[in-house]
Amino acid sequence: QVQLVESGGGLVQAGGSLRLSCAASDGAFSTYAMGWFRQAPGKERECVAAINRRGTNTYYADSVKGRFTISRDNAKNTVYLQMNSLKPEDTGVYYCAAVSTYSGNYYAIASDYNYWGQGTQVTVPS
Repeated sequence: QVQLVESGGGLVQAGGSLRLSCAASDGAFSTYAMGWFRQAPGKERECVAAINRRGTNTYYADSVKGRFTISRDNAKNTVYLQMNSLKPEDTGVYYCAAVSTYSGNYYAIASDYNYWGQGTQVTVPS
């Protein structure tokens, strides 16, 4: 069972940047597809970015395309989310998620994932 620990959240002014990191405890990290989800108050948890296990295929929600970049370093058991040009609507709790797979697919639906981190708060004041 893999444990995921997010870091890098905080308060940032609109237009600023943050880099989230998610460290996995499992040495078989390269067998997991990974995703970043966010949940704003009163809203459903949504996938903002996902990446396949080799890092060769990615998904972005329309709302973050061109601003967010997901990447992974399998040697460091870590997935990253670089967030640029942040907007107030990016505010929420950001969760890292993992699913063990032998496919080359990414996964953009929360129910596809079976491991979750504890979340990290990102706040962009209006």
